[in-house]
Amino acid sequence: MTILVTGGAGFIGSNFVLDWLAHHDEPVINLDLLTYAGNLANLEHLEGDDRHVFVHGDIGDHDCVIGLLDRHQPRAVINFAAESHVDRSIHGPEDFIQTNMVGTFRLLEAVRQYHRNMNEEAAAGFRFLHVSTDEVYGSLEADAPAFTEQHRYEPNSPYSASKAASDHLVRAYHHTYGLPVLTTNCSNNYGPYHFPEKLIPLVIHNALGGRDLPIYGDGQQVRDWLFVTDHCSAIRRVLEAGTTGEVYNVGGWNEKANLDVVHTLCDILDEEAPRSDGASYRSQITFVTDRPGHDRRYAIDATRLERELGWRPKETFETGIRKTVQWYLTNQTWVENVTSGAYREWVNKQYQ
Repeated sequence: MTILVTGGAGFIGSNFVLDWLAHHDEPVINLDLLTYAGNLANLEHLEGDDRHVFVHGDIGDHDCVIGLLDRHQPRAVINFAAESHVDRSIHGPEDFIQTNMVGTFRLLEAVRQYHRNMNEEAAAGFRFLHVSTDEVYGSLEADAPAFTEQHRYEPNSPYSASKAASDHLVRAYHHTYGLPVLTTNCSNNYGPYHFPEKLIPLVIHNALGGRDLPIYGDGQQVRDWLFVTDHCSAIRRVLEAGTTGEVYNVGGWNEKANLDVVHTLCDILDEEAPRSDGASYRSQITFVTDRPGHDRRYAIDATRLERELGWRPKETFETGIRKTVQWYLTNQTWVENVTSGAYREWVNKQYQ
């Protein structure tokens, strides 16, 4: 028995691969194109582990994907491969269309061909699990109920629109071709191996480097925060017991305003790595022009996942964020290796 993971060198994907092999002896075939956010250093602990086979390749390469499927005969495909940063999608939407829409289509075509040729028993047990985002649902008012699986799609950025399109393709392949699919829509993840373009790792990296901590607008944009290993456990549970054709929202039950998150990070850093001048890292906070179309609030209602599959997150925001800060403090070499000149140029452009 084997599973195929796409995008398994990225933030959530690499955490999933590590988490999977910590709980299973079932091998993982890991397909990743290694774009800027994909990093083999995330998987260095698996070096020499024959349960993990890494393949450098693209989900949009039909011959590559079908060759892997035919060779390794996985019982499941878990699709993490995606361009995933809203800010980058505003500046360069085409990459998001190519990966999230065209890439997902070509992956589905290869998987459909593979599934069609399986014997009856293997086909009955096969699953295609597509990992998506709460951003496809759009933005919530401050007093609105959290997103459920029945909330209509209202994407507001090229990123979320491309993910919404991929979700619709996955649904269509189930209803049209009978492909046994599962979809998960998660809230904002945080934790180890997070590329420092997103809020939490960016703030930690900039704080330690004595740079400004840029906050969009008034900093009152609200997100539901999910520790990445909790997300991994949810995916394992959905793969194990989810009903094919269905969607499961995965959330952390932790709604926080961005400014509150930054204040929490500064306070933890003040304890764990105080500045030499004795000042608080809060003094480095600076407010910058809000990004175009910035959604005001996301919130996930993960009741269905708890009611039907018995899953709840283990980490509170307080425990998860402290673990995250401590990981970055003890893994500064990893951070230094991923924050190249190209990264610095992008940050300067984005937050000027």
